[in-house]
Parts: sequence; C-alpha cells; structure tokens
Amino acid sequence: MRVLIIGGGGFIGQKIAKALAKSGTLRGQAITHLELADIAAPPTVDAPFGVSHHAVDISDKAQCDALFQCNPDVVFHLAAIVSGQAEAEFDTGMRVNLFGTYNVFEAAKALGTKPVVVFSSSCAVYGGEIEEPILDWTHLNPQTSYGAQKAIGELLCTDYSRKGYIDGRAPRLPTITIRPGKANAAASSFMSSIFREPLQGQEAVCPVTPDYALWYLSPRKVVENLIKCAEIPAEKLGENRGFALPGRVGTIGEMVEAMRKVAGDEPVKRIKWEPDQRILDIVMGWRPHIEPTKALALGLTADDSFEDNVRYFLEDDIQVPAA
Repeated sequence: MRVLIIGGGGFIGQKIAKALAKSGTLRGQAITHLELADIAAPPTVDAPFGVSHHAVDISDKAQCDALFQCNPDVVFHLAAIVSGQAEAEFDTGMRVNLFGTYNVFEAAKALGTKPVVVFSSSCAVYGGEIEEPILDWTHLNPQTSYGAQKAIGELLCTDYSRKGYIDGRAPRLPTITIRPGKANAAASSFMSSIFREPLQGQEAVCPVTPDYALWYLSPRKVVENLIKCAEIPAEKLGENRGFALPGRVGTIGEMVEAMRKVAGDEPVKRIKWEPDQRILDIVMGWRPHIEPTKALALGLTADDSFEDNVRYFLEDDIQVPAA
C-alpha cells in the first residue's frame, strides 16, 4: 500500500501522515511507503516504512505527472489556495484549485489502477439563496471564487469516479478550529486565531460579531474522518461523491464562552472585537446549518462540543512562547 499526500506540508497533511505512521495500515493493508508532496518539500515524519518528500507545483502538469510515478494506491489531495487569497487573487486560485486539481485527477487516471482519491472540498460550496438547514442534496451555490473552484473539483471527482478512472471521495470540510501554527490567508483564519493566540498568551482580533454562527470541526476529528473517507467501500458512497462532513454549529460568542469554561477568564480578555468588512463580505456568504445525514450513515463523526476542541488544542498543538 503506497499513500500519497498532496499538501503534505500543511498541518492537516502532517497530522494525517503521523496518524498513518502510527497505525501502519490503511484500507486493511500494511502501508509500505508514504509520499509527502507540497509546493515546498514537506517535513519528514517518523514511520516504520519509507517516507519520501517532494516539492511539486500541481498546477504544472509535467510536475504533477512526475509525482504520480510513485504509483500510489491512495491519494489525499489537500493542496489549495485558501479562501481569502483565492478571492483576492482570482487567477492564482483558478490555477491551483481548479487546474491543479484537474491535473491531479488526470495523473491518477493515467495510472490505470483506479486509485482511491480523497479530495478535500469545503462547506464554502454552499451559499446564496438556499434554504437552511442544508441537506445532502441541496444545490451547490458558492458565493466565493474558492467555493466555486471546490464545487467544480467535486463534480470532476464524481465524474472521474463514474467513468472508473478513480475511486474518488470529496468530503466538504467545515471550518477547522482550533488550527495550530500561524494565521494564513483564509478568510476563516480568525476562527482559530481568536482561540489559539489567547490560549498561548497573546492578543487576537475578532473581525466578526459574537452572534456570527459557523459550522466547525476540530483538527483531531477532521484527520480521523479523512482517513475513514479513504477506507469507505466505493459501493457505499453512491452516485454523488461529494458530501458534508459532520460538524457542529455554534456562534463565536458561544465558542468563546466554551474556551472560558476550559481555560478561565484570562484568554477571553485577550480578544479584541474589531469588525472587518473585507472578512465579513466573505464569511457572511457561508451557511452554517447543515444536516450531514450521508456522512453520519457512513460512520463519520463530529466533536461532542467546542469545549472538546479547546481541550484537543491544549493536548495536541499548543505552543507557549518561551519567556
């Protein structure tokens, strides 16, 4: 079993790599080699099998084709230009999120082995004039370039699977919080920074009001669910390979109070509330009320509470600056 993680330098890619290294198996088979690829060569992980590292631009077809010479059995395609950057830099988002994804599917098709491909989509595919709650068959109506690019990727994933070129799955990720590391260009980045930085003794700015609601999932759960997605038998997925992952809905105010219950008053005092219209213009187009019936039937799960998200961050990812 050879596994390829595209976006293997990102925090989710690294966590999946470490989880696979710990388990040593995927889809009931022993993993024999792990390939990690990103725009810059990803950090290594300790594993009982071989690990290779590749610097690859998937928007370059020749580079993408060369990457797939490793002949993977399972591919996790996590690489993307994130929402805020994709909105500000339309051509960059199209090049990576659309044409890069097309190159990945084409390279997988060319193998002739029908590899399992887990394509990370996003709940940003929902939006506009749609009724809530969102159901499995709700029409996709993205209101951002990032959401549109992910929706197109989902359609390609389903069609390449229908044709028998790949065995694709396109789970729609909720907002992942609390992300470790530094803030990125995602419009949703503040949804981690307003918890991560205060828990690490730093101030943070919240650009939305406390009543802003979102659909969220912890890093620990998204890794668990993405690995499960790779293991689901194709016959259980049905005709549409895109589906929403389980998550929970909560307002920013409720989440802040959950942090207070776990970590006390001091982190809450480090949050500054300063509305930012640029961020609001993007995130207000997202829809938080989702019923992930299909994902739940497939055995995927959500967090029990946002308090758990805070606890997971304190257990897995907190980095307190040296005094």
